[in-house]
Amino acid sequence: MYWEKEETLPRKELEELQLKRLKWVVRHVYDNVPFYREALKQRNVHPDDIKKLEDISKLPFTTKEDLRANYPFGLFAVSLDKVVRIHTSSGTSGKPKVVGYTASDIERWANMVARCLYMVGVRKGDIFQNISNYAFFTGGLGFHMGAEKLGAVTIPAGVGNTERQVQCMVDFGTTVIHSTPSYALHLKEVAEEMGVIDKIKLKMGCFGAEPWSENTRKRLEDAFGIKAYDSYGLSEMNGPGVAFECQEQEGLHIWIDHYFVEVVDPKTGERLSDGEKGELVLTTLTKEAMPLLRYRTGDVTFLIDDECSCGRTHPKIHRIIGRTDDMIIVRGINVFPSQIEHVLMRIPEVGDNFQVVITRKGSLDELKVRVELKDELFTGELSDLERIVQKIQKELQKELNLRAEVELVEKGTIERSTGKAKRVLDLRGEL
Repeated sequence: MYWEKEETLPRKELEELQLKRLKWVVRHVYDNVPFYREALKQRNVHPDDIKKLEDISKLPFTTKEDLRANYPFGLFAVSLDKVVRIHTSSGTSGKPKVVGYTASDIERWANMVARCLYMVGVRKGDIFQNISNYAFFTGGLGFHMGAEKLGAVTIPAGVGNTERQVQCMVDFGTTVIHSTPSYALHLKEVAEEMGVIDKIKLKMGCFGAEPWSENTRKRLEDAFGIKAYDSYGLSEMNGPGVAFECQEQEGLHIWIDHYFVEVVDPKTGERLSDGEKGELVLTTLTKEAMPLLRYRTGDVTFLIDDECSCGRTHPKIHRIIGRTDDMIIVRGINVFPSQIEHVLMRIPEVGDNFQVVITRKGSLDELKVRVELKDELFTGELSDLERIVQKIQKELQKELNLRAEVELVEKGTIERSTGKAKRVLDLRGEL
């Protein structure tokens, strides 16, 4: 069963639809966005030059710096009287990225999120607790609209107030949650402290907004007795609903009727083949208010283009491995926080929270990983603690090819976050 017929269109038909829409969006930005008209002219490209899908390589990349340089409405392709909503990114580094939507954009976005939720089994009558920020961030309203479109009982829980979140899950009989994976692990901790973990009746959880590993998925599934599905989206492309796992849980179907998908070498911009790890680049094919050409997401993944037994014909991306801009370089070695998480979450003694601290002593970088231990495995015996430290160090060395100092801390020591987890403290510039 499928939400929309486009999910199972033969690939040839999907590609014909892509080409038609690619031609439309290039013409749309050329006619209506001065920034793109100038960028295309500089490359000596005209909309009429787009005759086949491969011609996308003629188009310029768009970066987050371009969005900030055109703040607030410089990339809008329609007049403000046709815009019905504005969202922004968090704006943690400079001006936020502003995104606009027409009424048709909103309708298509809600449908895409509904398509994702239907794919994992959310149905009319499910009780969907949306633990996501409802302000400028797209996650709250994006998931809310999709769940309501399906007919699910939708709880706009927002973020924070964890004990109340847990009580709602118990009292309302919540069957599906959406949150960041790190916050879901915190919910589990609080539910255990409240003594109500066995009263929670969840069937599934949808998790995203930060990289997470297969080992974290196992922890979430074991903790709540659920299926945990990976979600991918970004404000610049609408918000959530860009890609989502199906029930096979072997990569995220990315909706190529709405997005043209490329994976490129982050340094050269050269297009990579299926299975090669690089930066995800997306072109919007159906957005009216703020279409983007070849947007460099900064997310590291690779394309999986084999047949999926779920019957959907859209290719998949591997779960996000990390960010081109949150990659840490320590002593010349590239390290993603998700690699560290992957190692820690498979070690039974390790709790659900950790923090990476990078400092510099003289000219040498030092990597410290602060790790919370599980209460039930904390004996307090020095020999046991030393054994755990050595075990973690050995596993990290194997994964990272780098020696890390490991500091064991008591449960509750590391600050919890209601949104994206703040895993890395890079103090090299402060010393």
